[in-house]
Order: sequence, then structure tokens, then C-alpha cells
Amino acid sequence: MILLRMMQHRLLRYAGITLGCLIASSSINLFLVPSHLLTGGATGIALIFYYLFGLPVGLQTLLYNVPLLLASWRLMGRKYTVDVVIGTAIFSFCLDLMRFLNAYAPVNDYMLAAIFGGVFNGIGYGLVFRMNGSTGGFDIVGAIVKKYWSLNMGAVIFSFNCVVMCIAAFLFGVAPAMFTLICMYVNSVVTDKVIAGLQSRKAVLIVSNHAQHIADAIMAEMQRGVTFLHGAGGYTHRQRDVIMAVVNITQVTKVKLIANCIDPGAFMIIISANEVMGKGFSHPDSDLRNLMKERLKQQDKATAEHNLPQG
Repeated sequence: MILLRMMQHRLLRYAGITLGCLIASSSINLFLVPSHLLTGGATGIALIFYYLFGLPVGLQTLLYNVPLLLASWRLMGRKYTVDVVIGTAIFSFCLDLMRFLNAYAPVNDYMLAAIFGGVFNGIGYGLVFRMNGSTGGFDIVGAIVKKYWSLNMGAVIFSFNCVVMCIAAFLFGVAPAMFTLICMYVNSVVTDKVIAGLQSRKAVLIVSNHAQHIADAIMAEMQRGVTFLHGAGGYTHRQRDVIMAVVNITQVTKVKLIANCIDPGAFMIIISANEVMGKGFSHPDSDLRNLMKERLKQQDKATAEHNLPQG
């Protein structure tokens, strides 16, 4: 049963990666290519040679990733590389598969192409990353540099993308490069939103002398659990309970109303919580949970063997 569930999860994961690659590749062919804009990574380099010589973007992307994948296999290990190979192959195939969309450009304005290209690229890449996948390119370089030199992965990828933009500005002019930067910024913002989850939550902290009454009202009126954190005033050193509750963004107003009605002097802090895991919310990746369960079993077995009496 566990193996069947893991297989189902893996199939769903690869289906999600494929869908993300289809969305991202369609966006590139529909918005970026007709406007002669670029994107980051190996695909950006492939687009430069496509504009100059008409070489297939997907095939180029796959070829440029081969030496990076070999380096990844040697330096990052088999498990990491296999997932990257699958994502890279799917993305490269989709880039050439959706090439016919070049003829159906919906916008003729550089700014609109940059914005909508960035949005749909972000949705596609976000789905891929949310499924723990990768489309290769400079992500591999960033991962290797982070592992061996402890440099910031985002900064390394951004540096390589800046080099690509400088080459593009020299070949095609400053304007396309600037619109490409807008596209890349929108892409990164939307990607982060998709990875974090569109259903953003709010963590509410309430400091009040009537903490129990407020907590009871939140649980009764909103069917949300609360947690008491024990705190003390820095000046008075008076012990008091701090209420912590995680709610949907639409429920924040109701929490504020409850706290204000019971204790108008209550001190509240509302914090954005991009992803919440646990009962009533999302759960971590099932493969990882199964791996951790297996690891705990092995640790318990090793501990039991170590505690056996020596004969």
C-alpha cells in the first residue's frame, strides 16, 4: 500500500512538472519570442542564437545543459541529477513542441509582453519548483557553487543572468534587455508566490490581560485553534499569556473585532505566513515523510542493538 501511494505521488509529481514546463514554454513562445525578448539561464542563451541564426530553442537548451548535468552528476550526486535531467528533458521538448505559438502573439507591446510573459513564466516555473523539480540551466551552477563555496544561490544565478543581459544589450539594443529585466522580475515574484502557495495565511499574536476570554471566543466563533505562549513584560516583569493563532486572510478582521470587543487595550501583531503545515493546513512532501519514518526506524533499531547486553 505504501509503495502504491508513493508511485501515485511520484506520477502526480511528474505530471505537475510537465504541466509547469508546458506553461513556461508556451509563455516563452507566445510572449517573449515574438517581441524578441529573452529570459534567464540556458534558455536565454538559446534565444540569443535563435534570433541570430534560427536554431531550435529547445534543442539548444538541452545541449547547453549536457555539460552542466555531467558536472552535477559528479559533484551533486545521482539523486539530485536524475530529477534535473527529467525536468530539463521535458522543458526542452516542450519549448520546441510549442514553437507554433510564435504565430499567435496576442500582444504587440513590449511592456505587455514582458509583464504577461513574466507572469506565465512564473506560474510554470513555480509549479515545477513546487513539485521539487528543476529545468536545469544556471540552477545547477548555483547549487554547485552553494554547496562547495557557500555562496548565495540567488546571487550567483542573478550574476550569470546579468552577463546574458549585457550580451543581449550589445547585440539587440538596450530596450529589449531592459524589458527582459522587467520580465525576469515579474517572473521571480510570481514564482515565489506559487511556491509559497496562493492561500497565504496570517499569524496573529495578541497580548492581553484577558487572553483566555479572547482565545475562547476565537475557538468558538471561528473554529480555529489557538496556542498560548508564555511571556513577561520587559519593564513590569509581569507574567502573561500571548495568544498565537493562524487564520485565513479573510478572517483577520474578525479576529481584530473579537480582541477589540473583549479588550480594547489588547496589543496585536499580524504577520504574513506564506506556508503553514500541520492539522487543518498543508502537509510536507509524502516522500520526505516516508523517508524520515524509515530513518527513525533505523535509528531505533540501531539504539536497541547498541543497548543489548554484551555476551
